[in-house]
Amino acid sequence: MRKKEIQIALVAIVGIIVLYFGLQFLKGLTIFSTDRNYYVKFKDISGLSASSPIYANGYRVGVVEDIIYDYENQSDIVAVIGLDNQMRLPKGSKAEIASDLLGNIKLELVLGPNPADMLAPGDTISGGPQQGALALAAGMIPQIQAMLPKLDSILMNVNLLLSDPAIGNSLHHIDQITGSLVSTSNELHAMANTLNQQMPQLVKNADGMLANANDLTRNLNELDLAATMAKVNNTLQNVEQMTAKLNSNEGTLGLLMRDPELYNNLNATMMHADSLMIDLKAHPKRYVHFSVFGKKDK
Repeated sequence: MRKKEIQIALVAIVGIIVLYFGLQFLKGLTIFSTDRNYYVKFKDISGLSASSPIYANGYRVGVVEDIIYDYENQSDIVAVIGLDNQMRLPKGSKAEIASDLLGNIKLELVLGPNPADMLAPGDTISGGPQQGALALAAGMIPQIQAMLPKLDSILMNVNLLLSDPAIGNSLHHIDQITGSLVSTSNELHAMANTLNQQMPQLVKNADGMLANANDLTRNLNELDLAATMAKVNNTLQNVEQMTAKLNSNEGTLGLLMRDPELYNNLNATMMHADSLMIDLKAHPKRYVHFSVFGKKDK
């Protein structure tokens, strides 16, 4: 009887052991683990729990073995992760908590840039939530909520603006303005066509003006400037000689300009001639005698 009780006890113990390891296996934990353990610090684990899978570049490389929460400090939450024995973590690696559409939580490893510099087992890396599209959209919700009152105010102002009858009148005038613009555009088009037709003649006239300018320049270049300047100098010398004679006492003009006595005599002579003419007009018979029957004796 005692032997049978021992057998039952052994079977129960084996069952408990098999059940424990079975549960561990169902959780994704290896029974005889040879994984490398690392630590990840989180501010918020966002539903991460033990047995959550760990992926690197989409490939499963380990499992979360334990979550350590410090009830006294309550600053950081540490997750113990077990990675495959062949998996190495470069320095600068970090872990991100991600979830799929079904709500399954997993841990994504973002490997560091330098594969030659590796972390040692037992080192700690930083962790946080994955900034996916849903996380970005969730982060924009507060901003959208802050914008809603402003959008409401803007829509009210737009409604008030559209209800103004002046808008309808403005739209009516826009048709007239458009017609005027079309007419002006047609006139500008006609002017451009006219200018295009006259452009060859304008270019031809411009060429003629340039040719005349070239001829004038060539004629100026062909002038004998030395001979011209010599003639100008001779003319200036003659003018200088005449001016010198006028300033001297030689010649009538010089004497007339410089001799006051000659001037006074000429002036007196003119005065006498003027008196004679006045007397001649007043008493013509003193100077002219005419008779049909001959000369009478005085």
